[in-house]
Amino acid sequence: MGKQKNASLSFPDGSTGGNFPVLSGTVGPQAVDIRSMLAETGKVTYDPGFLSTASCRSSITYIDGDKGVLLYRGYPIEQLAAQCDYLEVCYLLLFGELPNKEQKLEFDTKVIRHTMVHDQINNFFRGFRRDAHPMAVLVGTVGALSAFYHDSLDLDNPSHRDISAYRLIAKTPTLAAMAYKYTIGQPFVYPSNSLSYTANFMRMLFGVPAEEYQVNEVLVRALDRIFILHADHEQNASTSTVRLAGSSGANPFACIAAGIACLWGPAHGGANEACLDMLEEIGDVSRVGEYIEKAKDKDSGFRLMGFGHRVYKNYEPRAILMRETCHEVLGELGLENDRLFKLAMELERIALEDDYFVERKLYPNVDFYSGIVQRAMGIPNNMFTCIFALARTVGWIAQWQEMISDPEQKIGRPRQLYTGQAKRDVVPISQRG
Repeated sequence: MGKQKNASLSFPDGSTGGNFPVLSGTVGPQAVDIRSMLAETGKVTYDPGFLSTASCRSSITYIDGDKGVLLYRGYPIEQLAAQCDYLEVCYLLLFGELPNKEQKLEFDTKVIRHTMVHDQINNFFRGFRRDAHPMAVLVGTVGALSAFYHDSLDLDNPSHRDISAYRLIAKTPTLAAMAYKYTIGQPFVYPSNSLSYTANFMRMLFGVPAEEYQVNEVLVRALDRIFILHADHEQNASTSTVRLAGSSGANPFACIAAGIACLWGPAHGGANEACLDMLEEIGDVSRVGEYIEKAKDKDSGFRLMGFGHRVYKNYEPRAILMRETCHEVLGELGLENDRLFKLAMELERIALEDDYFVERKLYPNVDFYSGIVQRAMGIPNNMFTCIFALARTVGWIAQWQEMISDPEQKIGRPRQLYTGQAKRDVVPISQRG
């Protein structure tokens, strides 16, 4: 170990203060440890959106936005998407290493045998309107799981944390499928232990009791890849929400429900739904040029959804993989000439060639392609964010477990830069103008 390096601050009045350790991770930028800053200097940092603030130490996911790199536990996402299934990736995120054959079989069996939900949860759905957004239903029902599984809520007990992890990974797809079935008036389809995780979800989503569901392995693999690509993504808004909720000691079901609620926002998990809405608004290839010009005009009020990313400043690896999957699915279903797909491909071509987009690095992102794939598979727009939520559940759980076991973790309590009134006295109501 080398000598500890420290940083100090200087202020406009010429004073200096603090002796802040400079920390280094495995890869990525260094971090200045400012935990003692307020005590030593009487000042706080101001960082809206936490763009330059590391809120925790984590060994789960790493992103290099400039280079277009995404690693799960050190493994490149493109290798995982090509060589692993979703439950292998779940095991990796939870336990830090890829499973061998025996470990995978045991893990898969545990998850699949937890996919049933308590029968009384069915009653919850009757309280929702039939036209409720599936995400509203999912937030409520996932949060309600804590009312049914009291036997796994001791956060200090590792076995309780593990069983909660299995339950959440297994039951979220069941609840998401039930939310969809409820909105379209079809009976719930119970899980089948004979199918894979993703095939089981598709059967619960699209199957009906009147006939045998036919598994299409191309579509199963495509959806499984969507799950892998969305399984975790560092300290994004919903993950930070899960960690913040968990820092108070809230139970894991409540924390994941909080993450789902945050994910619902159109700037986060709702982006692929917004992308499809945009394609419908454009309507036809002949109007692409018109909307491209609108996108370049800051005063038009039109925003090109599905392009660019808060973190990635390159063609993100998830988008490259999703583009490949998009072509596979449309080829399998004979939809290469689909109106929206042709429109999307023209948008993609322009974004990759037009100087305006290239200079600003507004490349197609994963949401651009995943919405098209899900639509082609028959998944309605309002279910897209539910798909994202069930895929991200394992990432949230892994992050929550890491936070719970971190000895440096404290209850979240951001500071603020107060800009309201200074102290003043209350004037009797009879004297107020």
